[in-house]
Amino acid sequence: MNIEDQELILGAEDYSLLTDLYQLTMAACYTGEGFFARPASFELFVRQLPKGFGYLIAMGLAQALAYLEKFRFTHSQLEALQATGIFAGVPEQFWSILADGRFTGDIWAVPEGTAIFASEPLLRVEAPLWQAQIVETYLLNTINYQTLVATRAARIRDVAGPEAQLLEFGTRRAFSPQGSIWAARAAMAAGLDATSNVLAALKLGRKPSGTMAHALVMAISAIEGSEQDAFSAFYRYFPNAALLIDTYDTIAAAEKLAQREKAGEIQVAGVRLDSGDLVTLSQKVRSLLPNATIFASGDLDEYEIARLQQEGACIDGYGLGTRLVTGTPVNGIYKLVEIDGIATMKESNNKATYPGRKQIYRQIIKGKLIQDRLALFGETPLENEQPLLQLVMKQGERVQPPEPLTEISQRTAASVATLSTSIRQLDDPTPLAVQISDHLLQLTQATQRRQISQLTS
Repeated sequence: MNIEDQELILGAEDYSLLTDLYQLTMAACYTGEGFFARPASFELFVRQLPKGFGYLIAMGLAQALAYLEKFRFTHSQLEALQATGIFAGVPEQFWSILADGRFTGDIWAVPEGTAIFASEPLLRVEAPLWQAQIVETYLLNTINYQTLVATRAARIRDVAGPEAQLLEFGTRRAFSPQGSIWAARAAMAAGLDATSNVLAALKLGRKPSGTMAHALVMAISAIEGSEQDAFSAFYRYFPNAALLIDTYDTIAAAEKLAQREKAGEIQVAGVRLDSGDLVTLSQKVRSLLPNATIFASGDLDEYEIARLQQEGACIDGYGLGTRLVTGTPVNGIYKLVEIDGIATMKESNNKATYPGRKQIYRQIIKGKLIQDRLALFGETPLENEQPLLQLVMKQGERVQPPEPLTEISQRTAASVATLSTSIRQLDDPTPLAVQISDHLLQLTQATQRRQISQLTS
């Protein structure tokens, strides 16, 4: 492995090393102590929803499964690890385990596009301990970030309504090139119509969508003499694209375009507004160009869209960037819940977890979510309850092929539609209070007693 690599481009062959050091040192310790192969179960969930969120939309499973399928350590990777000197004291068996290993476990997960709440597992890993440990970092990375973007996208779609055109413009603000592709996928899977990210769109079998930038207007108008010359040039090659009309004077630009439409010189398909008083500007532009689609952009989010609608803005679509792909993180965690058939739990202040392998039983009546019950895996569902966690990977192999984005997007819309107004509202939402089954409570109490006894013995 080239330690002077400055591109830092991630490839599938790098997946296994994309982990925190302590995952590897713990796996080495497990090996030395002789229980690296013990069956273990870890669950990925959030303790609390991000502030201001009434729900989350689970996302990122497809990339998590792709990672697990490709999980391997190459000879050069193992040499690079050995060269660090950190692992000088580990048993030789550790290296043979990594050299020959692949992911051989089972994965249970809620389908992408499903609304979930605090303490509910998005995913459970059941695998030999060393495997389940090392994969933690990558699973949290992809699921936490895509769940954040998907939740924001679902909230934006919920506020904007089904008819609004919603475009993902977040590539330049995403946390990395890889993150920008994940953000585009999560946004479209949760209800946005398209992305401006060309690579993401083509990888996902979609057509990229976008408008134009101020630079084109400034460059061509400087050379040719006017803003309208810039519009003419762009229209010549892209007659169905929206024109960005706020580089200089939005209303003056719209008035001239209206005059040119009347004269039969141009047919404006759409315009984009990226600054100023979007309510007033959109109303005036609508009166001048009644047949043009009006897009708005510029640090928009669900709160700003709600305000624009309430104040009577005439906007048909929105470009969503910075606030869609950044913001308060989804603080998903990954905790051991069972080892070799023994239930485990964390008991730290404000960080306690529930022990044992679990299932989420959801009750929906007449299209509305009534209750979620967190229960032990294998408990019998009550009347009208359906299990959310499904087996998606068996012994390291996918159970089903990846779902298309359209299917996930439909699930997202349907899942959000089951939620009450109090859960969906933007201001002070009230998340669902997840019920805890009697059997899970009993196991929690028994596990606490056992762990206290072990501490005092």
